[in-house]
Amino acid sequence: MFRTALRNVLAHKARLLMTVLAVTLGVAFVCGTLVFAESSSAAHRAAASKNFAGIALTVTPKEPPPGEATGSGGNALDAPLVRKLAALPGVAGVRPSVDGSATLNAADGSPLRGGKAWANLAGAYVPGEDGTDERYPLVAGRAPAHADELVVDRGSAAAGHLRVGDVVTLATDGPVLKKRLVGIVDTRDSRVTAGGTLALFDTATAQRLFSSPGHFTSIDLTAAHGTDPVALSTEVDAVLPADRAQATSGAAQAAQQATNVDLMTRGYQKMPKIFAGAALFIGSFLIVNTFTMLVSRRTREIALLRAIGATRRQVVRSVLWEAALVGLAASAAGFVLGLGVASALPGLLSTSQDPLPQGPLVIGARPVVAALGVGVGVTVLAAWLPSRRAAKVAPIEALRSAEQPPTPAASRARGIVGLVLLLAGAGLLVSLTGAKDASEANLQNAMSGCALLVAAMIALAPLLAGPVIRLGGRLPGRLGVGGRLARENALRDPRRTAATASVLMVSTALVAGLAVIGNSTGQALDRQAADGLSADYVIEARTSMAALDPAAPKRVADVPGVRTAAAVADSTLFTGGSVRSISGVDPATLHQVMKLDFTSGSADRIGPGRIAVSDTVAREQGLRTGSAVKARIGPGQDFKDYTVVGVYRDNPLAQDVLGARAEVQHDSFRPGTVQRLLVRTDGAVSEATAARLRTATGNSPLVQVKDREELVAEAGGTVSELLTLMYGLLAIGAVISLLGIVNTLAMSVAERTREIGVLRAIGMDRAGVRRMIRVEAVTVAAFGTLLGLAGGMFGAWAVGSLAGGAMTRYTLAPPWGTLALLALLSLVTGALAAAVPARRAAALSPLEAVGQT
Repeated sequence: MFRTALRNVLAHKARLLMTVLAVTLGVAFVCGTLVFAESSSAAHRAAASKNFAGIALTVTPKEPPPGEATGSGGNALDAPLVRKLAALPGVAGVRPSVDGSATLNAADGSPLRGGKAWANLAGAYVPGEDGTDERYPLVAGRAPAHADELVVDRGSAAAGHLRVGDVVTLATDGPVLKKRLVGIVDTRDSRVTAGGTLALFDTATAQRLFSSPGHFTSIDLTAAHGTDPVALSTEVDAVLPADRAQATSGAAQAAQQATNVDLMTRGYQKMPKIFAGAALFIGSFLIVNTFTMLVSRRTREIALLRAIGATRRQVVRSVLWEAALVGLAASAAGFVLGLGVASALPGLLSTSQDPLPQGPLVIGARPVVAALGVGVGVTVLAAWLPSRRAAKVAPIEALRSAEQPPTPAASRARGIVGLVLLLAGAGLLVSLTGAKDASEANLQNAMSGCALLVAAMIALAPLLAGPVIRLGGRLPGRLGVGGRLARENALRDPRRTAATASVLMVSTALVAGLAVIGNSTGQALDRQAADGLSADYVIEARTSMAALDPAAPKRVADVPGVRTAAAVADSTLFTGGSVRSISGVDPATLHQVMKLDFTSGSADRIGPGRIAVSDTVAREQGLRTGSAVKARIGPGQDFKDYTVVGVYRDNPLAQDVLGARAEVQHDSFRPGTVQRLLVRTDGAVSEATAARLRTATGNSPLVQVKDREELVAEAGGTVSELLTLMYGLLAIGAVISLLGIVNTLAMSVAERTREIGVLRAIGMDRAGVRRMIRVEAVTVAAFGTLLGLAGGMFGAWAVGSLAGGAMTRYTLAPPWGTLALLALLSLVTGALAAAVPARRAAALSPLEAVGQT
């Protein structure tokens, strides 16, 4: 039977090619998304990770005692300490560092990778005895030697079109700086190579910017070979001032960093993996459909084997061997193709403003296991089910007809299973309509409900095919005999029609559901941002840990046409077990720049020890006007009592909590600073006014000047970026759907060779045959699209309630234009998929076709 299976694989090369193509595409889709998920996650981790390889200990300054200001007295990391550490036995090398952050402007004045401020590194170029810093080999120019000089890494120079000799505008925090670029370096720092930037200054300049004159931010020690780590740590601790410095092992730093990076990049890991699950489903479903049709087509061949003495077990074993051989070959091809998909996705899904971090492909065990599981496991399973069914048919009965319609009992069982799944999925989704938030439990229930709904649609599709196609049956009939025959072909075998349409149905449901949720959420965020803002412009630092130039508020207020420039200090409020964002405001000017809808209390009573909270905070912590809450602002402060003087509807500008600006500034991470300016002008918003405001901020790369329209667009930006990524990944699913329909139609044409020959013999021309096949494909595509749109919109309606519980402005807003375009593209997909099978059918010779068995 193994030899029989091998001959069957090689005997029908066209059938083999289509089958291998189906499995290859399924494997490529799954492996590509898995490799992309792991590679993207690794690139994001690299962009936020420092390499601690080879570092035995790192000496860092301790926080000064309470009440003592941070300064040179609080930082003991100076040149004499470096010399003491270098003289210790067991220390092979000492590398002092001055680390900070700097955001650069490109040659055209735009911020260079400003959206990744956490990866915009800066520091000191610390030369060794040979006059070079081994961490940063020079590739052009020279090292910085004066306060007005800097060097940048090779990648940043290329991305910003910077050349040696250019004057570069940058900001470390606050005022804008201008330095002359004197050199370009290379670096192995993964934070830079994965999409960040690097700016290096001479040691004295870096110390003034990021530490204090004569002091470093850290000192890395490498150990001599054979040195006991514990003994080295003891010797280092002995020379350190215990109240001013501490030593941490490289292993401990790496472990802590791994935890922090995992928290930072968790979202980047989850999203592609969720889609990989969808890829696994779509790819597996395509393979199952292909092999179900393939084995069904070979019913007569299987019956012949039974008639000449093969047992049922031998027949099934033969088919399984054939499936395993095909699956193994296609798995290898699909895995290679999947690597190509994973390589292409970062470039396709990156934008100029938010590029995905670049890094090498990470090929773990999961993509390999998935390739074998989908390519071999799913293929064998897909062949096993129909082969058992075909082997049970009596040889004489199977030789009479190649088609074995399902029995009434099987149809009833399928209908019952489909209805049970439908009721379970719909019931779970409907139960979420009263949800108050998008908690993890609610999200899991929503995903489970959607999965049950999709399974129900697949189970019920063969039973729905007849009624739905008959409902629109008049349209194909108007295309003449070919149209009527196309409709009857689609109705003749509902299982085949449903199998052909199911992949397209699933893809359409996913895209339609995402489009409805995304559009509704985006509009809600737009309304929320627009309704909450009275100011014409918002000037803000790019990161919450940065601050505006202290002189910027005065310069902005002096810009002609500016009526009000209200400063806002942003910080963090720690209360109970939660962390909230707090905005420090001046109640006297608040109403001029921000629209707040208070459900109780007012903003007028905000002051020291008195705060206002958003609806969400009030609901989650059980607060109301008059409530007392223990909290602290920023780090290192003691918890104290605050009184809630008002509750307002969620407002993205006000954030979670409103407090008095003086109190927030005093206790925040950056004492005395402001992070935002809300600007009200006398005239209309114009580019000229925006340009004057940018000039007032010194064109700092750390600062953004946004008008109302830009702020509203930014409110839905995260949703738009998420949808763009999902649409890009789902585009691969659309390609799978297209080729799946091609595959199914090609097999359908091969099944109906004699039928097409008879039609040609009685007078149907080639154009009529092509029309019949194309109309059949469009009919099947329309059926899948209709079910997909219905399922996707129902799921979006139910899941959207989670967003409605979190956003008071949320209402269901289907993007009718997008949905219409989706329906049109689905029909075009069906028409394109029919091109090759229709041409093949029309090329059949009538006499040869009739003579085939």
